[in-house]
Amino acid sequence: MNQKGLLTAWNDAKGFGFITPEDGGERVFAHIRSYAGRGRPVSDRKVTYSITKDNQGRPRAGRFQYAGAAKVGASIASGVWVAAAVVLVFFSTLVGLFHKGYLPVSILAAYGGVSLVLFVMYWIDKRAAQRGGQRTAEKTLHLFELCCGWPGALMAQQVFRHKTRKGSYQFVFWLSVLANLVALGWLLVAPEASSLRQQLNFDLLNSLRPLIW
Repeated sequence: MNQKGLLTAWNDAKGFGFITPEDGGERVFAHIRSYAGRGRPVSDRKVTYSITKDNQGRPRAGRFQYAGAAKVGASIASGVWVAAAVVLVFFSTLVGLFHKGYLPVSILAAYGGVSLVLFVMYWIDKRAAQRGGQRTAEKTLHLFELCCGWPGALMAQQVFRHKTRKGSYQFVFWLSVLANLVALGWLLVAPEASSLRQQLNFDLLNSLRPLIW
């Protein structure tokens, strides 16, 4: 990305805009899929970019990202900190329950392991989206989110700025989070899950009875 310019006329709703070259000349079309930085592009920011051509031979930005101070300011979006806080609180809670013997290590390991796998899957899918490669099916991502991977998905969405603006995807994502937490709560305290808890060698409900009664 050896070209420099100013991102102008950016339409965030449609995901495209134009870059005015620093040395003058015709504006260059830029699409959100070619954006290689953090957050979302904003008009009137200095960028660096590479030049490629579309199917009709017209110049367009192959990849672009903020340059200079704008790049530093966009390096860590606020959403990353929020996601990190949510994930930290959740895993701290799991570790606390495990430390007190209220939670088996297998559940803690499941959340950590599947989250790591899903974080990598998001990265691969983001790269595929930028390069026009084969994408990971959304139902596959949602399945991993439901099966204890939602903390990793939440972090990946903010770190890679992937799937964050698609309303239908976010709706199913948060349904998966809710369903997973309800299932975890059921496993921990529901009387109907006592036999399963015994198989996993823990029983939070029995541990809490002295406090309740």
